[in-house]
Amino acid sequence: MNRVKGHVKWFDPAKGYGFVIADSGGEDILLHVNVLRNFGQSSVADGAGIEIVVNRTERGAQAVEVLTIDPPERGDTAALADFAELEPAQIEAAPLEPARVKWFDKGKGFGFANVFGRDEDVFLHIEVLRLSGLADLQPGEALAIRVIDGKRGRMAVQVLPWEAAQTS
Repeated sequence: MNRVKGHVKWFDPAKGYGFVIADSGGEDILLHVNVLRNFGQSSVADGAGIEIVVNRTERGAQAVEVLTIDPPERGDTAALADFAELEPAQIEAAPLEPARVKWFDKGKGFGFANVFGRDEDVFLHIEVLRLSGLADLQPGEALAIRVIDGKRGRMAVQVLPWEAAQTS
């Protein structure tokens, strides 16, 4: 077994797996959803940086542990208008709030969560998920989110898996 740094080639939560490409090259590395769940996430964004422990088997290279995940580079992606003017430091200054996914539709590109102890819904945009290193969310999934009052109401500007937020 060895540590490998690379990036997520693709990951499909519905299929339960995806592949990682090592920075050093070589064959694709299988990333199973159970390995990802052990890290505290149910999905990961395509292009996200990742460090994993890899085991070679008769069937090829497989990730057996996720060590770190870094969100994909922003690239030419247009920022959402609701927080385009915010500096990264302003987003990081917002407190992490515990929340649970109400529903999320990847096809529509959005969904809603509820912050514990509050009645209002918090808007979750697919682009915020991607920039947070996630690809999809499941109803009932526990999260930690940073929230702002946007032009159309409360919206998440950062989404973290609950387990990752506990260490922040």
